[in-house]
Amino acid sequence: MKNSTKKVLKTAGIIGTTAAATYFAIGNFFYYVTLTKSGMKNPFVAKVASGKPKKPDEERIRLDNMMKDGKDWFNNADKEKLAIKSSHFNKNIIADYIFADKDTDVCAIVIHGYTSDPCSMGVYAQKYHELGYNVLMPSLNGHADSEAGVVTMGWHDRLDIIDWINHLVENNPDVKIILHGVSMGAATTMMTTGEDLPENVKAAVADCGYTSVWDIFDNKIRNNFKMHTFPTLYSANTVNKLYSGFDFKKASSVEQLKKSKTPTIFIHGDKDTFVPYEMLDKVYDACAGEKEKVTIPDSPHARNSCANPELYWNSVENFINKYL
Repeated sequence: MKNSTKKVLKTAGIIGTTAAATYFAIGNFFYYVTLTKSGMKNPFVAKVASGKPKKPDEERIRLDNMMKDGKDWFNNADKEKLAIKSSHFNKNIIADYIFADKDTDVCAIVIHGYTSDPCSMGVYAQKYHELGYNVLMPSLNGHADSEAGVVTMGWHDRLDIIDWINHLVENNPDVKIILHGVSMGAATTMMTTGEDLPENVKAAVADCGYTSVWDIFDNKIRNNFKMHTFPTLYSANTVNKLYSGFDFKKASSVEQLKKSKTPTIFIHGDKDTFVPYEMLDKVYDACAGEKEKVTIPDSPHARNSCANPELYWNSVENFINKYL
């Protein structure tokens, strides 16, 4: 009887150890390919993360060409590379700064999305420059010029944006700041507005942002990676908490917006399946501050400003002008 019990316990121990090892292996794999700078270079991940169709139609090609024109403008713009010390983490944070043609107190902080970079936000920077504003374009964690090797999906990035806000205020106490983020940049924007911000932050634009890190990964795992939420997302969350120190569920735009005092305009394309269009109402309804929402008809993910520039920018300008 004793030998039989020992065998059962030994077998159970082996099974438990194997299950635990498998659980962490799955989590480590997902964490590496989706949340590290080196892992995101994987062609499969880059393809899934782009939100682009396998065979883009003429309209999508047109929208992408407009984004390319914005990149060309950014590359030729008169800009300066800025670096400041993070007040929260042991690193420098990096941004590109584009000067207005004439002196102004207004600065737009333009925030890029997942697997993107400041250059890819050129179409937004160009518009703000045409409006006569300075433009600050940070590199988010794990992207572009960032010293960080891991991606934090907006959560730690919100603290970096606060450092940039404070930097602008220190250099010009009269500065008027607009936050404008797209996709992960929109999540970063929404998460930032849930913090105690100086009055210099006048308005925010959240373009196709997600409700929480957990929600967007859950959607991607099931619909893009064709995997199950358990154990994939649960194990990835465990690994992320060990390595990056935060919980996907607590990294929530919705919960942050409940504390927001920043006037925010929410924009989403009704053909967005990458960050589901249904998330628009959830973030809008959660926002405690003054708010407005705009749907861009027939627009896919992260192409709203190109799909209907007149509706997009008229809505943005009319909104932010109320608070500048």
